[in-house]
Amino acid sequence: MEQLTIEAQKAVLVGVNMNHQPDFAYSMEELANLASACDVEVVGTVTQNLSRINTSHYIGTGKIQEITIMLKQQEANLVIFNDELSPSQLRNLEADLDCKVVDRTLLILDIFGQRAKTREAQLQVEVAELKYMLPRLVGLRESLGRQSGGIGTKNKGVGETKLELDRRRIEEKITAMSRELETLVAHRQIQRKKRKKTEIPVVSLVGYTNAGKSTVMNALVEKFTGSKDKFVFEKDMLFATLETSVRNIELEDKKEFLLTDTVGFVSRLPHHLVKAFRSTLEEVREADLLVHVVDFSNPEYEQHIHITNETLKAIGIEDIPMIYAFNKIDMKDGEIPESQ
Repeated sequence: MEQLTIEAQKAVLVGVNMNHQPDFAYSMEELANLASACDVEVVGTVTQNLSRINTSHYIGTGKIQEITIMLKQQEANLVIFNDELSPSQLRNLEADLDCKVVDRTLLILDIFGQRAKTREAQLQVEVAELKYMLPRLVGLRESLGRQSGGIGTKNKGVGETKLELDRRRIEEKITAMSRELETLVAHRQIQRKKRKKTEIPVVSLVGYTNAGKSTVMNALVEKFTGSKDKFVFEKDMLFATLETSVRNIELEDKKEFLLTDTVGFVSRLPHHLVKAFRSTLEEVREADLLVHVVDFSNPEYEQHIHITNETLKAIGIEDIPMIYAFNKIDMKDGEIPESQ
């Protein structure tokens, strides 16, 4: 999806604090981390307190002027909004700021697009991207024209015809990919049913992205198998894992369980993405026990716990027993919480 690719560039972050949100400062910090994951250099931040959103531009005219000045001063060429923008807001902002504008949803979609390795993960991400693109085709087309030096309104009649053609093609791709995805999901459901028949308990690792779930999984695999052959991919970056991995663990007393590792969480996950990855998250729903991995070295670890628990609740996972595994405790002083 080259239209959605966010290439390395300098960006100004923009956030609107609606009615004094208690987690606003953290959400802006999280946005900066997401931008960094796309190799974007953050050169400035603009925030505004509002009781209601500006329907045409999301922010007020004064803030648009402030952003324009900052773009010139910092030689930036990208503006990233902390919330999802409507198609008209996207078009209006790009016209007034004369640069590319993306929102939090697009940023996360871009990261997922870069990280997806398996066919199922790639399909899940692309379906979410296409559904995001569909109502925004005009704005995306003008954005591409602006980047290449073209004029979005040139040959308007031809453009409108091309727009309808693009829309139809996207709808057809969504249908075709959804069908292929259903086949892959059905195959995984069969595998899950087979595992269930063995009556081997299932333990799922959950947690905020980059908390160290894959590292914990690999440590357990090495400890109880003595081998690194079945290690899962791990790297110190956001959303390193998008697909589900399952490993059989046999304890010293010969008791067994299946350990699963899947996608990590972040606040305000795009609804298209949550819906697309719902089938992957079914692995968590089928677990007998959840191990909530927490990066204890992160100053915001309590916020990460809250985000993970709220995300689990949002996808209907509330009644599965959970224990907490505090990771990276050697990197921070202080006592580990006794219970959550």
